[in-house]
Amino acid sequence: MRWLVWILVLATGLYVVMGVYLAAVLKWEDDKTVGLKYFGRSRPDRERFKRILALNASLLAPVLWLNNRLVRFDFSRARIQYKGVSAPAGACSVDSFQRAETYRPGAADIFVVTQLKCGTTWMQHVVFEVLHRGRGNLVESGAAMFAISPWLEGRRSVPVDEAPLVGSERPSRIINTHLPVILCPSDQASRFIYVARHPASCFASCVDFILANAGAMAPPMTAIEGWFSSKDLMWWGTWTDHVLGWWRWSQEQKNVLFIRFEDMKQDLPAVIRQVAVFLGMKPLSDEEVASISEKCSFRYMQDNQASFETMPPRLLQARATSFVSDTADQHGNVSDEVRLRVVGWAARELSGTGFPLADFYPDVATAS
Repeated sequence: MRWLVWILVLATGLYVVMGVYLAAVLKWEDDKTVGLKYFGRSRPDRERFKRILALNASLLAPVLWLNNRLVRFDFSRARIQYKGVSAPAGACSVDSFQRAETYRPGAADIFVVTQLKCGTTWMQHVVFEVLHRGRGNLVESGAAMFAISPWLEGRRSVPVDEAPLVGSERPSRIINTHLPVILCPSDQASRFIYVARHPASCFASCVDFILANAGAMAPPMTAIEGWFSSKDLMWWGTWTDHVLGWWRWSQEQKNVLFIRFEDMKQDLPAVIRQVAVFLGMKPLSDEEVASISEKCSFRYMQDNQASFETMPPRLLQARATSFVSDTADQHGNVSDEVRLRVVGWAARELSGTGFPLADFYPDVATAS
């Protein structure tokens, strides 16, 4: 009997020690990824950081395994809220949201705006290459997009006041944000490019994102579906509120360009030319459009993921892919039952708002 007591004491002590070790690694991980501490490193240094993180994950495997089976990801706990808008805790904070809302944009600022998982990085790179007329060297330099393009309300990118101006014809600051219109800073001299994506495709991509990040702690599909349609829980607001607000703003303001993800997938060269005109660039040649299209292709960005990481590596996700799918109709990745519920919800939410749902997404318009 005494030996059993000793085993329990030793096991408890080991768990406590491993818990302290885990807390220390998580704090170290957070400290080393704020601002430019991760994305500002060279590519070899970023890879070295991943190896160190992966090693710590291996050493912590027993306690991580146990925690994964005792804890479930909870959307209500894993968030911050700012003026009624939720966002993922850690990636954002109340302070980072406050700094974003009070930022004063100017003529050099180009905002790339999306709801979660709707083509943000893709459009950032399109703008980057348009400003460079197809001669950008982001990949060749070993730099990361988040080292030059700030995430306005995020904690883990170059701060907006330190971001470099991109291009020589129209020196610009490329700013990424998911903010809804009620929080996004505005100026008539700035430019805003909003990318909308089919609601079921957006949902399917969010599911992939949650499963990849939460791992064994991921909540059930019903919880993810409830989060996606919740005005209180959904990060940056629901798809319907987000897209409606930005579409209305695009109808009222000449400095807002509204683009569909599906148009980028179907005819990227046409979207590239549209962006160039919107930004006041001199007309692009066919050769320049071809170069931009190649560098902004899914294959190119997938082959060079180190430059397009959307978040620093985490203890539970040290080797996850960051640029997952270029599928225009990714809603095919969820069950028909879930898809019908998502599009039916979107149709009901947008009914009577004036949003041209039948023009943008006819299958959604008929779902209610």
